Formats: sequence, C-alpha cells, structure tokens
Amino acid sequence: MAERSTATSSSQHPTSAQEATDPEPVSRADKPVAPATGGAKQPSAHHELHSGHRLTKRYRLEECITRLDGFSSWRAVDEKLRRAVGIHVLPADHERARAVLSAARATALLGDLRFVQVLDAAEENGLVHVIHEWLPDAVPLSTVLHTGPLDPHEAYALASQVSQAMAAAHRKDLAHLRLTPATVLRTGPCQFRIRGLAVDAALRGITADAPRRADTEAIGALLYAALTQRWPYGDGAYGLNGVAGLSKGYRDSLATPEQVRAGIHRGLSELTMRALDNNGATAASQDPPFTTPEELGKALAALPRIPPPDPTPSAMVGFQHTTFQRGTLATGRQPPAAPPTRPAPGSPAPPALPGRTGTALKWGVSALLIAALGLGSWQLADALLKGDAPTDQPSPSGPPAGEEEEAPPPAPVEVVDITEFDPEGTGGGQNPEMAPRAIDGDMESAWQTKNYFGPSFGNLKSGVGLILDLGEVREISSLSVQAFGDTTVEFRAAPADAGAMPNDLDAFTTLDSDTGTALTLEAEESIETQFVLLWLTELPQGDDGNYRGAIADIGVVQ
Repeated sequence: MAERSTATSSSQHPTSAQEATDPEPVSRADKPVAPATGGAKQPSAHHELHSGHRLTKRYRLEECITRLDGFSSWRAVDEKLRRAVGIHVLPADHERARAVLSAARATALLGDLRFVQVLDAAEENGLVHVIHEWLPDAVPLSTVLHTGPLDPHEAYALASQVSQAMAAAHRKDLAHLRLTPATVLRTGPCQFRIRGLAVDAALRGITADAPRRADTEAIGALLYAALTQRWPYGDGAYGLNGVAGLSKGYRDSLATPEQVRAGIHRGLSELTMRALDNNGATAASQDPPFTTPEELGKALAALPRIPPPDPTPSAMVGFQHTTFQRGTLATGRQPPAAPPTRPAPGSPAPPALPGRTGTALKWGVSALLIAALGLGSWQLADALLKGDAPTDQPSPSGPPAGEEEEAPPPAPVEVVDITEFDPEGTGGGQNPEMAPRAIDGDMESAWQTKNYFGPSFGNLKSGVGLILDLGEVREISSLSVQAFGDTTVEFRAAPADAGAMPNDLDAFTTLDSDTGTALTLEAEESIETQFVLLWLTELPQGDDGNYRGAIADIGVVQ
C-alpha cells in the first residue's frame, strides 16, 4: 500500500484522453516507433472490455479514458481495497506488450514516492494490464498553466522536484521520455508528482539515443512553460501558445523567458535555456548546456533562495461601529464615555459654570473635602490610641509580608533549524521543504505528511516527525504543539552529549505524549538537549477520507 501526496484541488486526475487530444511536439532526442501496418493483432477479449468488466476478479472498470494504438486506459475501482486506480490494458500478443510489462515492473521496484506508483503488472486471459495509483485531487500542470504562469518560487520547486526525481530514476536505468505538462501533477502548493515513468513511453513505442539528455530537455521545456505560460516549440501544445526557435524551419534562436515575459527570475531563465536543446540558448552565459537532470538539479540547488510571494490581502469592507467593539456586549447600551482630557499647557481654560450654579458647586465640593479630611484624621487618632497602628507596612513595590514573590513565566527557547524525520520512509520523505512552516509563527501555514489509508500510517511505518535544532545544548521543560485535527504526538529529546543530529529513532528519549490539536507536552523535570523530536504516531482523517498530519506551530519552553 503506497503513500500518496496531499492534494488541495478538487480537479480530476489528468487522463490519457487529455494527453491524446493535446498536440505534443516530439523533441529531437525522441524517436517514436511507428505501428506496424494493419495494427497489432488483438484478441477478441480486448474489444469486449466495457464499464463494469472485472480484471483478475478484483479491478472493476469504470470509465474508458482513451483507446490509442492498440491499448486502452481506464479509471477503475480496486474492490478489495475500495479505492480508485488507473489501468492500462493491451493484448498479450501486442508488439509492445513485453516492453510495457518490463517497464512497469522496473518502475514498481523503484518505490520512489515522487512518482505515481505502479501497483501491479501482470498478464492474464490474453491481456496485459498495468495498475497504477489514481490521484483524484491532483491537477495536471497543463491545467494549472491555463490560469497563468507559476510564480518563481513554485517554478523553482517544480524544476527541483522533477530534476531530483528523474536523477534518482536514471540511477536505476529508468527514463521517462514523455515528461509533459500532462504527466506532471500538482498535488498541493509547491508539490508535484510524475506519472508514467517508463510505462508511457513503452505504451507508445518512444525511444531515445540519449534518454538522459531527452529528459533534461523535457524538464527545461516544463520550466519554460511554468515561467512564461508558453510552450517552447513552434506549434504549441497543452493549451499553450508556441514560441519560435526550437523547431525545424526556424532560423532564430529561442527567445529566453526574460524576453517573453517581464519580471522573470534571471537565474531560472538562464538555467532553463541551458536545459533546452537549442544552439543559441547559452550564448548569454557562455556556460555549457546540461546533459542530465542531476546537473540541472545541482545548479538549481546552488541558486540563492527564492522567497515565496507576499500574500495578497483580501478586500476590506468598510469599518462599521457595532455594540461588540472592544468587548462591549450586545445589550443595546452605549460604550462608556471617554474620561475628560486635561488641557495642554498654554491652552485656554474651559469656561467656568455661570451664576449661582457655579458658586453652589464650589461650596459643595469644599464641604465634601473638609468632611473627608476630618473623618480620616479621627480614624488615624483612634488607631494610635489603641496601639493598632501598623508597623510592618509592605513597600509598594514588594509582595505582602509572609508571601513569596511569584517566579517569572518560563521563557521560550529559540529554534535555530527544523528538519523532517522519516527514518522508515522509502527515500522521498514527506514534505521536507515545508518543515520551516511549523516554526514560522503563521498558524495558517503548516508542515504536513503525505496521505495514508489509515490512522497508523496505513501500517507502513510507526511514525514520522520533525527534529528541532536549538543551536546548542539548552535547558528545556516542555513543548507546545498546534495541529490540524486530533493528532497523537510524542515529545522526545536527544542526549545532551549528542554531537550531531541523530538519524535513529532510538537515539531520542520519550518524555511525554498526548492527543489533540492544541497540546502542551511536559517533561517530569527540566532536561538539557540540543535536539528535540516531535514524533507523530496517529493521524487524523481529512474530509476526503485520507489520513494525514499537519503541524502549524511548535514551541520549545525553558
């Protein structure tokens, strides 16, 4: 059972039908294999597939997404696990059936969660079928770009994640050869996953003499489209207009992203041109073009940090006075009048009350003052005669006699750095780049885990967490946590003599645990440590039925 990335949009998963209808330019590194004359021979069972048909008595076909070149793609339901899946089906005697099975099984062994996972690949009853994850809330990049280009921060995240994922795949001798805006899915803010690794190319018979260079060029095209909302080939594709320069028949070099749109990040524009296969692309920088996604990924990591865009303030309605202003209850009573202000020095005094009214008021105030003075003198004399005069009057600044002064409230401890901790993961992590959101002081932003099919991480692991680096050994006593949904967490700490951040869960000692949304976890007594671990063991269920954890804020207290 595979982990799935959190999605925030309700748009449907990109389908093969969408890809088939989009005109897709083939880069010069790609060499599609033309189908044999008359098409591949297909058994009659292939023609009998319909909605409601069951494969291996487990997968019920729901909707045919496309039929193309002898294979078909479906949205289906895994009746055993009660979840949606995607299925590619083609006849066992199809000329590309062996290649598809081999590609699917190799991709399944990769187990990298940055790719949409292949769940099963088998041959049965004259049909080859490949089962893969179905992400109903993910949005293809082609759909995202219809509303406008990505901001530099998210475009950087897109290029970095795709480059790193493809570098990992190439190390296992797996290439995609069909990276397009339709096969890159946006699963959340600055979160992307890739579908169809090796399988899409095998289904269509796409090969390349230099597969790593072909995938690098494709990443460059994705980054170009993300920055400019234009496809860097003459004819355009995926709902995007094209740009002259990379297709045959065009003598001019491709315009850089900076030339297409004003305000493009210069560093990203330069790396985009170095990734694309264009003779004049690198003339401005004199740097060689990238030949592998790993080279592109390292260059992206070396760029100065690109901050996220400032939030756009929502429209403000006109301010209206109500009975709720400043804590006044809605009782219909007006707020108390403000106290009279003393006139500034040099300003004219307010006029005195005229006539007999003013004179009477003066005599009344004088009489009250004389009475108050007389009463106070009589009480003081009576106390002195009885010997009850106070002898140990507390000073105005100190506490009453016999009472201890209250201790100052515990001070917060600064967190120097925060790191995601997923020791039982498969290498892709959860959302490591989102970890700083848990200490940024913004309750609206959060670090979150991937989606799981159960509260206990789908029984895939015992938990995940965040390690807080205090910079040096500090004395601490408690941990405050703000979570979205009732989450079970543990407060753990590394020994004071730990010279570096531990990478083993057993290196942290459990101090406290609790379940809730607003938690204060306390040690029995103050401890000294540099590394604090917030460890999540049970996740809340979201509105979409998936289980995921989200931490909005963590505070360490001395």
